[in-house]
Amino acid sequence: MNLSNTNASNEIWSIKDSSDLYDIEQWGDKYFSINKAGNISISPNGDINNSIDLLKLVQEIKSREINSPLILRFNDILKDRIAELHNAFSTSIEIYKYKNKYQGVFPIKCNQQKNFIEKIVEFGAEWNFGLEVGSKSELLIGLSLLNNERALLICNGYKDQNYIEMVILSRKLGKKPILVIEQRDEVKRIIAAVQKLGSKPILGIRSKLSSKSIGRWSQSSGQNSKFGLSAPEIINTINELKQANLIDELKLLHFHIGSQISDISVIKDALQEGSQIFVELSKLGAPMEYMDVGGGLGIDYDGSKTSSNNSTNYSLQNYANDVIATIKDTCEINRIKHPTIISESGRSITSHCSIFIFNILGTSNVDLTQNLNLKDHKNNSLIISNLIETFNQIKNIDIKDDDISKIIELWNDAKKFKDDSLASFRLGFMSLKDRSFAEEITCACAKEITNKIDIEKINHADLQDIKSILASIYYGNFSVFKSTPDTWAINQVFPIIPIHRHQEKPSLKASFADLTCDSDGKLNNFINNGEVKSLINLHKFSEKDDYFIGIFLSGSYQEALGNFHNLFGNTNIIHIDIKENNEYKISKMIKEDSKSEILQVFDYNPDDLFEMMRLNIESGINTKKISINESRKLLSQIETSLRKSTYLSN
Repeated sequence: MNLSNTNASNEIWSIKDSSDLYDIEQWGDKYFSINKAGNISISPNGDINNSIDLLKLVQEIKSREINSPLILRFNDILKDRIAELHNAFSTSIEIYKYKNKYQGVFPIKCNQQKNFIEKIVEFGAEWNFGLEVGSKSELLIGLSLLNNERALLICNGYKDQNYIEMVILSRKLGKKPILVIEQRDEVKRIIAAVQKLGSKPILGIRSKLSSKSIGRWSQSSGQNSKFGLSAPEIINTINELKQANLIDELKLLHFHIGSQISDISVIKDALQEGSQIFVELSKLGAPMEYMDVGGGLGIDYDGSKTSSNNSTNYSLQNYANDVIATIKDTCEINRIKHPTIISESGRSITSHCSIFIFNILGTSNVDLTQNLNLKDHKNNSLIISNLIETFNQIKNIDIKDDDISKIIELWNDAKKFKDDSLASFRLGFMSLKDRSFAEEITCACAKEITNKIDIEKINHADLQDIKSILASIYYGNFSVFKSTPDTWAINQVFPIIPIHRHQEKPSLKASFADLTCDSDGKLNNFINNGEVKSLINLHKFSEKDDYFIGIFLSGSYQEALGNFHNLFGNTNIIHIDIKENNEYKISKMIKEDSKSEILQVFDYNPDDLFEMMRLNIESGINTKKISINESRKLLSQIETSLRKSTYLSN
C-alpha cells in the first residue's frame, strides 16, 4: 500500500471526484446529481431534460429577499414517490397473480403541515391513497381533508369516547374510517358508543407481534411494544365483539414493528406472523377484508445498501414482492380470500422531496497559511525548543519503504511537549504568548505529517487525532433543534453536502455548529461509504461569497419534531414545481416566523416589551446616559427586529 500523500493542492479535481467523495450517486437515487457547472441538480424522475440547478434556484429565491435558512419542497418528487410505491405493489400483484389490490395510507405524524397533507391527498387521489391518524387532532385533519369516499382513514392511537363517536358519526358523511382497537378498554367504549348512536364502525385489531425489529426502535417492538393486543387479548376481544353483535364489523388486522427497518428478513418474519393471525381471525368468524402491514419501509440515507441504521438491504420492489408473496401464500394454504393490502409508509414517501438549505456565517480554524517564525523563539524554554526541534525533524524526514514508525514517534513527542506546555501554563511557568506558540507549532507538526503521508489511507490509532486537530468549525445560520432534531435526538445521519463548487477540491475538514447556545447544537456525523465519520470535506470559506450547505432526505419528521430552542422559529418553506425545459415555478411560500410571532408563542406581548424598552430608554435620556439621537436609532432597531426573522441576515 502506498502511504505517501497524493492529495497535493495542485491535484486536478473533477465532478466525478466530488460525486465519489460525497457518495451522491449512491444516496441520490434518480433525484440528485452534480451538473456540469459543479452544482447540485434536482430531477423529479431522473430526466436530465426536466431538472433544475439548485444553486441557481437558491440565488433566485434570495433575490426575492427570501433568505436562508429555508426548506425547499419539490412537489414533483413527492408525487413521484407516491407513484413509485403504488407501481411497485402493482408490479408485485401482477407477478404473483394476487387476487386483490394495494391501497396505501400516509401517517400524518410524519409531516403534519397542512400544505403537505393537501399535496399527499391530491397526488394520491388516483390510487385512492388515504391517511393514518394517531390522535384526536390528527383525526380532525383526516376527516376534513380526505374527501375521497374510496380512500381509507386508518384510526390508530389511544381513543376516548369522543374519539370513537367522531369516527362512527363520520361514516354518515361518506367517509371510510376504520377504528383500530389498540387497547382492551377501547372495546367497552366502542360497544357503549354503538348503543348510544345506533351506528356501527368498521373495526380493526392491532396485533402485538412477537417479531422484533432491529436498530434504534428494536426495544419498542415485540412483546414490549406499547401498542397492540397480545394473543390472549385478541381472543378476549373477539369474544366481546361476538357478544355485542359486532364481529361482522371486524375487517382489518394491523401490525407495526418500527420505523426505518433496515433488514428485509425482519419484515419477512413480521409478515409471516401477521398473515397467520389474519387467517386465524377469519377462522374465528370475522369477515376479514384488509391487512395493514404498518410502516417501517426504510430509505437508504448513506447509499450503502446494507442493514445499518442509515440504510436498507432491500429495494422498494423487494419490499412489495415480499409483502404480496407472503400474504398470498398464507391465505391460499388456508383457503382464505386475499385481503386488500395497506401500508403506512411515511418516511419512504416524504424524505426525498425536502431539502434544508443553510448558509455559512463564518469559520473557526487553525491558520497555517503563514510560516512560523522560529527564530523569535530560539531562546525560549526547553519545552518550546523541543517542539521546534520536533517540527524540523518532521519537516526534513524522508519516508522510505512505507515505514511510518518514525513519523508516529515524532508525532507522539509533539503531543507530549504540547501537554507539558499546558501544565507549565497552569502552574504559571509559561506565558500565554508561549502557550499560543506551542499550540501553533503542534498544529504545524500535524500539517507537515499530512504533507508527508495520506492520513486517510492510514488506520493507525496514534495518528487519528491529527484530523480533529486540523479540523475547522463552520458556523451555520440555522438551529439543529428546529430543523434537524433527529441529528440531536437519535444521531440520525443525513446526506449533508455543499450545493455548489463541486468543480473545486474541498481542502478542509470540518464540522458544523448552529446558532444556539447549546453544546449539542452541532452536526458532526456524516455519511462515509456505509460508515459514519465525524468530519466532512468542505471548501475554503470567504465572507465575500455565499457558501450554501444542503441537508438532503430530510422531509420526514423534522418539521413535526422541531422545537424553539433559543427562540429560533420556523424557516421559510418554498414549494417548487419543476416544469419542462429546466424551468420551475414557486407554487407556494410559507413565510418564516418573525421574532414577534415567536415571542407570542411563549406568552410575551411584543408591544409590552417594546413599551418597557421605550420607558427604559426615556429614563436613560433623562439621566443623560444616552442621547436622543442614539435612543431613536435603538428603538428603530428594536421595532424593525421584531418584524424580522429569528435567524441572522445574510
